[in-house]
Amino acid sequence: MTSDNTPTNREGLGSTLRAAVLLFLLLSVVTGLLYPLLLTGTAQTLFPHQANGSLIERDGKPVGSALIGQTFTEPGHFWGRPSATGPAAYNAAASGGSNLGPTSQALQDAVRERVAALRAADPGNTAPVPVDLVTASGSGLDPHISLAAAQYQIDRVARARGLAPDKVQALVDRQAQRPLIPGLGEPRVNVLELNLAIDAAAKPVR
Repeated sequence: MTSDNTPTNREGLGSTLRAAVLLFLLLSVVTGLLYPLLLTGTAQTLFPHQANGSLIERDGKPVGSALIGQTFTEPGHFWGRPSATGPAAYNAAASGGSNLGPTSQALQDAVRERVAALRAADPGNTAPVPVDLVTASGSGLDPHISLAAAQYQIDRVARARGLAPDKVQALVDRQAQRPLIPGLGEPRVNVLELNLAIDAAAKPVR
């Protein structure tokens, strides 16, 4: 009978362990160091704006990201899509929707309150309220609104800023982002970028 602890078996086990350790170390260096460095270097070289968070700057200082919405409530600013994240709106650390279905009473109450706030801010506007101004997105971070949602707010913003509606309309048209492939998706407007354009065209809201 042959023992499992013979020198030949011990040498074979030691060789297998050494190979496993070396393979573990090699993969750790490749996947944990070299690969991330390669991707980071490539991104910083080819896509530095996107790699650094798609930051938007004003006067050389970052004021937000093109990828994450912000809360605007002043009459002289365009309002974005509601956010259901907690504990604060547009919280990137807690991205998610409200999970409320179309028959939810809580959702219906929230929509009524949002419609009432929009009507109160612009009493003379009798146009239908675009749905994206009163319902939250699935991520809760949406930085865009539809062209219809922007156009609904043009008269209110123009009055508050002392601008001609045509000038505000021109700013909306200039900021409109069209789908890369016509017919696949709808035109949209980044709310932060549009509000910065409004600030540049008129006296900023205090």
